[in-house]
Amino acid sequence: MSLKSQALSSHLQTMKFEMELRGYSPQTQNHYLCHLRQLEKYSNKPATLVSTDELKQFLHHRIKSGISYSNINISCNAFKLFFNKVLSYNWSDDVIIRPKRPKALPHVLSKDEILSITDQVLNLKHKTILLTTYSSGLRISETLNLRISDIDSKNMLIRVNLGKGNKDRLTVLSHENLNILRLYWKRYKPTNLLFPGLIEGKPMAATGIQHVFKVAKDQAGITKPATVHTLRHSFATHLLEENADLRTIQILMGHSNISTTSNYGGKSFA
Repeated sequence: MSLKSQALSSHLQTMKFEMELRGYSPQTQNHYLCHLRQLEKYSNKPATLVSTDELKQFLHHRIKSGISYSNINISCNAFKLFFNKVLSYNWSDDVIIRPKRPKALPHVLSKDEILSITDQVLNLKHKTILLTTYSSGLRISETLNLRISDIDSKNMLIRVNLGKGNKDRLTVLSHENLNILRLYWKRYKPTNLLFPGLIEGKPMAATGIQHVFKVAKDQAGITKPATVHTLRHSFATHLLEENADLRTIQILMGHSNISTTSNYGGKSFA
């Protein structure tokens, strides 16, 4: 259910105010408020009345339920902001306990596997979205929010506006990607958003592209676990295989911490 359709209690309104002050994206605001509501549903009381033991029990319940690390990590971020900044409880990391990050390496597709998948996609718009995501190492949300003005064919760069963490960055534009982007533009004639959706002024929905990718992957006979986000991991891994240094890959991927980038090579950057 959309948060817009629900009346916010006073403490959640204060939380929303604090997030807006900090420049959190609407998506992050929505996630944090949803996690607070899950806590309230579990404890059957307003979040302001939740005790330290009840909070730890809730986190333990989510871990035992098999919730992913990334999802629980979002919960911890939301609770740290709410309890320590909004309510000034100053609860320590012994209360808001963040689980240990799993060390599993990301799945990667080979270049041939990526081409075999995109060869199954007949719709030019969908194919261009997938190839742009891979060729520039983008998150799918970043691809879908690209504007025509973000494509710098003179310098062979793509500008990513307000990526994860509200950070802008530049990434590479390959000649092959530029060629398909030009073919796409001639056929579809977008005027502002590069990949507009059905609603005017809004980009395509990521769920549609995820579905296109899954169908194409199945048709290509590829059984390894992979989603659209795997294209981004594959971009980084292929750069590393071509002897690009981790610092360059970090900048292109928009990673805040080099340790995230080092997962692709199994080594740290010196």
